[in-house]
Amino acid sequence: MDDQEDVPLPTRTWPARLLDGAAAVLPGVGRVRAQKEPFARAWAAANRAAPRSGRPVWVALGDSMTQGIGAADVAGGWVPRLNARLGELFAVVNLSASGARVADVLGDQLPRLLALPGRPALVTVLAGANDMLTPGRRRGLADRFAALLEQLPPGRSVVATLPRRNAAARAVNALIDTAADAGRVHVADLRGPALSPVRGHLADDWFHPNDAGYARIADLFERPVRAVVSLGAAG
Repeated sequence: MDDQEDVPLPTRTWPARLLDGAAAVLPGVGRVRAQKEPFARAWAAANRAAPRSGRPVWVALGDSMTQGIGAADVAGGWVPRLNARLGELFAVVNLSASGARVADVLGDQLPRLLALPGRPALVTVLAGANDMLTPGRRRGLADRFAALLEQLPPGRSVVATLPRRNAAARAVNALIDTAADAGRVHVADLRGPALSPVRGHLADDWFHPNDAGYARIADLFERPVRAVVSLGAAG
C-alpha cells in the first residue's frame, strides 16, 4: 500500500445529515459521531504500517462497525479485540469506512484489497447495515452481495450474515450460506439471538455497539477466523 493512501473519511449522506440534526439536541449522538474522523485517521496510519510488519495481513471490509465507532477508543472495536485474542497474529489493513454500503465495499474497498501487494491471509466482511435503512437501499442488494462474494479470496474470507429478517436480508444470507456450503467463505452468523439482548451493548447514540457490543461481535467472528487460521491460510 502506498504510504500516502488513506482510509476514506465519512461522507455526508442524507442519514448523516439527519444525525447532524440529532447531534445538536442529543449529546450522545454527537459524541459518537465525533469519533469518525479520528478513528479513520488512526486506521489509515495502521494501514500504512501493516505491509511492513512481516506478519500475515488481515484485510477488513465494511462500515462503521468495522471502524469500531461507538467503542471507547479504536482498540475497543471488534477487529482489534479479536486480533488481540489471537496474539496479534495479523497486521490489519482496515479498508472499511463509516457510512459504507455494500456497493461501496464492492466498488471501492474490494479493488483496494485486490491492489495490495501479496496475498492477504484473511479477509473479513461486515457490511449491509446501511443498506437496510430504506426499501430503496435494499433494492438490488442481493445482486450486489453476490458480486462481492464472487470476488472474495476463496477459503480465506469470513463473511457476516445480516441480522435483519426482511426479504433482502434473507436473500443475502442465503447467498452467504450457499458460498459457505461450497467452501468459498466461512460464516460469522449474526442471525437470530446472536446479538440479543441489546440492553447494555449500545453506544451513547443507541445505534452503534459499545465496548461490550464489540466484544460480542468479536465472539461471533472468532470461531470462523480461527478456522481460517487452522487451515493454514494465515501461515
